[in-house]
Parts: sequence; structure tokens; C-alpha cells
Amino acid sequence: MNGMKGFALALAILLVGSVIPLGLAESNGTSNATGSYTGALDNSTREMVIAGQLIDQLQRLSKFAEDKIEPIKDKLPENSTILTHYELAEDYKEKAVSEYEAGDYYSSILDSLTAMHHYKVALSALKEAKEKVQDVRERIKMEIERLSEYFRFVEKTIRLAENQGIDVSNLTALYNETKDAYKVVLDELKAGDYEKVRADYEIAKEKKSLLDEELRKVREELAYANADKIVKDFLMKGEKGMEIAQKAIEVGEGNGYNVTELQERLDAFSEVYSQVKALADEGKWEDALTVMKDNRETIIEFHRAVEFVLRKVRERELDEKLKDVRAFLREMNEGIQKDAKALRELKNRGVDTTRAEVQLKVASQELRIGVELLKAKKPLQAKAHFAIALDMLHRVDEFILAHS
Repeated sequence: MNGMKGFALALAILLVGSVIPLGLAESNGTSNATGSYTGALDNSTREMVIAGQLIDQLQRLSKFAEDKIEPIKDKLPENSTILTHYELAEDYKEKAVSEYEAGDYYSSILDSLTAMHHYKVALSALKEAKEKVQDVRERIKMEIERLSEYFRFVEKTIRLAENQGIDVSNLTALYNETKDAYKVVLDELKAGDYEKVRADYEIAKEKKSLLDEELRKVREELAYANADKIVKDFLMKGEKGMEIAQKAIEVGEGNGYNVTELQERLDAFSEVYSQVKALADEGKWEDALTVMKDNRETIIEFHRAVEFVLRKVRERELDEKLKDVRAFLREMNEGIQKDAKALRELKNRGVDTTRAEVQLKVASQELRIGVELLKAKKPLQAKAHFAIALDMLHRVDEFILAHS
């Protein structure tokens, strides 16, 4: 017991940080008996002072915890870490104060330290909970902001479907309900009502899930309503893709490269292409579209392989062009101006040039960034931006060629 008591006193001294001088009487001229008496008096006084200082600190800590926890106490679940340790801290604080007033300083010291421990755990849990709430708040806010693009896509689909005579009443209703549901969540986030946010966010996600399914159905109807256009576009791009793949295989074989994977993807795609073309030649557009839908993965894998080949070709093209940077920049600027004029002409003819215009804008921006990086003597970073600019310009050229 004496050992435990000594340890508690030592710990309390470290926490409090200050004690009164050990000698309360003059050491000169004192007898051994008086020295022993003074030592006993010192220990008792030290306990009283330490207990008093701990009570003062405990009262301040209690007030701090009260200000933080009491306002949200009713919103916390009964078994929450915050509430459990806060209530324990309050109990030990009351005991410590009562023991101090009764002169039981040693017990008061132990219970004060215990109360402080529980307050610390409760406040740490509160801080962690607030950080988690903040993280969730930011994540939900970012998700809602990203949904603006999704909602614009739904609106565009509704307009296209209406123009095709497709029933979009369910899609429109779900769109409005979902948009309203997320607006409620956003308003609650701004108001700081996180309890409602959690519940209403789940409702909003459920509504979006229903909207996703209805959107898929309408887009499928829309696709079949425009099956002829979609199939023709597939055949045109597919033919060009097969030419690129075949040429890449021939060049690869000539240089001793392993082209087995590309050949397998070309063979698989060629089979699908032949089926679609045969149906298209008979005017069976919807059947052709169904074949495309059933072989979606094969088509995606093939075009992904073609994109890889094109990227490598353009990297080599860029390396050649950058041997004369001035000539490259001049050629790019002239190309951008020429394509901008061509897109304006296509737009005047009623062609939807929105996507190509965006690509051309990206090409111009990336070219400008690349030039600034060159000026900053960062050629490798500049090259990366030039590569994007060249790729975007090629895509615009292809669009113009396809619609000319």
C-alpha cells in the first residue's frame, strides 16, 4: 500500500508540475525528533497541496468537456465511447471533490487522476468522431458536386428520347426526385445537421440507383431507335481500326515483336464485325445492334488495343516533330486554326460539333502549357503536354474527315 501511495504521489507531482519546498522549518539546530516530525508534516502537506491543485485542474477540464459534450449528449447512442467515459469522468470527479473536502487527500488524488483519464478518452473520441464527420461531409459534398455532370447527361438523354417519341415519364419523375433528394442532403450539410444527413443521404442513393436503372432502359430504347446510325458508326470505326491493327501486326512481325495478343484480338473483332456487317447489309439494324451488345467486351478490348498502337505511333511521330520545335509549334497552331474553321462550317451545316470543339480547346490549352514549360526549361514535362495536344488534334481531324 505504501508503495502504491508513493507511486501515486510521484505521478501526481509530475502532472501538477510544482510542489512546495520539502523543508518547512530551519534545518540548522533541529533535533532528530523534530526532523522526523517535519518530514511527516511535509508529506501530509504535500498530499493536500497536490490534491488541491489536481481538483483545480479537474474543475477546468470538467468545464471544458461539459461545453463540448453536453450540447450533443442527447444525440449520442447510449453505448458510445464518448458518453461512457464522460459519465465515468463525472462520477470520479464528484468522488475526488468529496474526498478532498473530507480531508482524504490520497484518495482524492487517485480519483482525480482517474477522472482526468476518462475525460481525456471522451474528448479524444469526440475529436475523432468530428474528424470522421468532417471526412464524410467532404466526401458527400464532392459526390454531389460531381453529380451535376451526371444530371446534365440525364437531361440530355430525356431531350433526345422525347424527340424520338420515347416515353420518358418514369425517367423524368425519378430524375426530379433524385435531384431533390440530393439537394436536401446538401442543404442539411450546409446547416450542419449531420444526423439528418446520414439518413437522407441513404435515401438519395437509393433514388439514384432507381434512376440509373431507368436511364439504362431509356438509353437502350434510344439506341435501338437509332440502331442504323450506331451500327454504321461502328462499321466505319471498326474498318479503320482493323486496318491500323493489321498494319501494326505487319510492322511488328517485321521487327521481330510478339504480336500474338494483338492478332487474337483482331481475329475476335473481325468475326463480330463480319456478323454485324452481314445484318446491316440486309437492313437488320436492330439485330446488328444486338450482336454488338452481346460482344461488347470483345469490341472494347479490340479498340483498347488499337488505341495503344495509335498512342505508340503518335509518340514516335512526336519525337520526330520535336527535333524542330519551332516547325512543330507552327504546324500545330496552323492545324488548330484550320480545324476551328472546319468545325464552324460543319456546325453551320447542322452537325453537332460539341465534342470536337472541346477536344480542339484541350489541344490549344495543352500546347500553350507545353510552351510555358519549355520556357521554364522543363522539356520532359512539356513533351507530355505536347503529346496530349497532338492526340486531341488527330481526333478532331478524324471527326472532320468523317463528317466532310
